[in-house]
Amino acid sequence: MSHDAAFELVTLKGGGRSIRSKAHGETMHIGTDPRTEPLELHVTQQRLAERVSGWSGPAPFVIWDIGLGPAGNAITAIEVIREVLGGKSVPIEIHSYEISTDALEFALEHAAELEYLNGWETSIRELLKHGTAFPSPSITWRLHRGDFSRQPHDALAPSVIFFDPYSPARNSEMWNLETFRLMWEAVSAPDAPACTMTNYTRSTSVRVTMLLAGWFVGTGVPTGEKEVTTMASNRLDLLKEPLDAAWLARVRSSTNADPMRGRNNERGPISAEDYARLIAHPQFQGLR
Repeated sequence: MSHDAAFELVTLKGGGRSIRSKAHGETMHIGTDPRTEPLELHVTQQRLAERVSGWSGPAPFVIWDIGLGPAGNAITAIEVIREVLGGKSVPIEIHSYEISTDALEFALEHAAELEYLNGWETSIRELLKHGTAFPSPSITWRLHRGDFSRQPHDALAPSVIFFDPYSPARNSEMWNLETFRLMWEAVSAPDAPACTMTNYTRSTSVRVTMLLAGWFVGTGVPTGEKEVTTMASNRLDLLKEPLDAAWLARVRSSTNADPMRGRNNERGPISAEDYARLIAHPQFQGLR
């Protein structure tokens, strides 16, 4: 069945092709393309190649790919992992979460035009049909269908999270305090590995929400038309540019610093109670 009623191909400024969701009114990887943005924002920034090649634990190295979409993030990660490992056997698990695979099915229908999917058609079909694919002997790629914000997560705690749902304006439940808190619980256990999470936003409200959920939060690398993005972690020392006292000062005067709760995506200043919780975060101890 064609998915042309819900999606369309678009040509980006750089000449690459990407996908626009008609329902959400959003174009994926709009500033760059389905190869460049995943590489800059997620893979390189999180030092994926270095961390995978140095992994020595008996447990697998785990990636949570939240918002599979047309699979650009996952495919880019797999390509880099296969290159850096060569013949080395390191168990890798990629857990892709997606409420609907329509975008991926549309991408598969247009693999030739999108280019980044060339050679991946068989793996994508296996993933869609069976829920599991094996892009190489040491990599297991699993698909979790359903609303990530409403389902239990039975995957192992991740070392890397690609957080890439539709924007808060279109998908507010994925960005709320409850969702980030559930993710924090998965990575804050004493035996959890060091974990980093990358995302395309620079929203003050989203950053406040992440912090109040427990995450350490910092400034992320630029990508495409975005001058700055966001990186979070379960360890402060993994952030190159943690949000600091100057950022805290801007929060107090921001008209979009209210943390997101439930399905609320209304802009507003932060309350006195939430600001008190924010400055009590361990990230800001000694900065005030």
